[in-house]
Amino acid sequence: MGVRAQGVAQSSGSASLDASLDPSLLAPMVDPAAADGGGGQVLASPLRGSAGTMGPLSRFALGGGISTMGVNLEAATNLSRHLNLRANGNYFNYTVSNITTNGFTVDAKLNFASAGASVDFYPFPNHGFRLSPGALFYNHNSAAATFSVAGGTSFTLNDTTYYASASNPVLGNGSLGLHTQNPAFTMTTGWGNMIPRKRGHWSFPFEIGAAFTGSPSLNIALTSGQICDAQGQNCVNVATDADVQQNLAAQVAKYTKDLNPLKIYPIVSGGLAYSFRTR
Repeated sequence: MGVRAQGVAQSSGSASLDASLDPSLLAPMVDPAAADGGGGQVLASPLRGSAGTMGPLSRFALGGGISTMGVNLEAATNLSRHLNLRANGNYFNYTVSNITTNGFTVDAKLNFASAGASVDFYPFPNHGFRLSPGALFYNHNSAAATFSVAGGTSFTLNDTTYYASASNPVLGNGSLGLHTQNPAFTMTTGWGNMIPRKRGHWSFPFEIGAAFTGSPSLNIALTSGQICDAQGQNCVNVATDADVQQNLAAQVAKYTKDLNPLKIYPIVSGGLAYSFRTR
């Protein structure tokens, strides 16, 4: 009897040791009701965990890409199974020279800098589709330009032709602002989760939507120089002549109307992101 009991104890100890090494214990546990044919539910094993049940703020992601607002950098964390909080920054500079339009030679520089945040809502967490309301808290998207008219050549303002003085050519400058509404509400949709609910670290998010930045502000000024008649006579100062300034204002109004659709600035972006656990 004693030998038998010892054998049973040894067998039980061996089974416990084997079980501790058995990978099957890491698999999901089954509701005991299943043993009675009751259709028990599969319960998540606390030893395994899953991306779908990760706690709030337990994952963090960094990403980058390109968009209609410039080169962007993004950071995100999970708030719940359906929600992420995402911050982004965009930056882009571009200079172009010697553009000719309406008799003006223009040198321009595009300056884009913005930053904002959004809440990404995933109605189907295991898939990438999302809706993302948000805001641009910082927006300095703008352009600046200088322009000139070579002496003795013509230019047009509001369908009126003028001739620049050969000895005192026309100079001017202009600015464009795309940040009348600041902060600005944003609304986007897209595909791709920076913090995948399935296993994995890499994602390729795509986004499309708009920022409601308000009507663009446009300013153009003729700062110096003279205009003359076609024979180079009867010259007047462009900065003070009432007729020139009236036609300039009318021309600016036309440009402003053409630019008005940009009050809803399009957002299209794509990039790459990597996520990791924080706890």
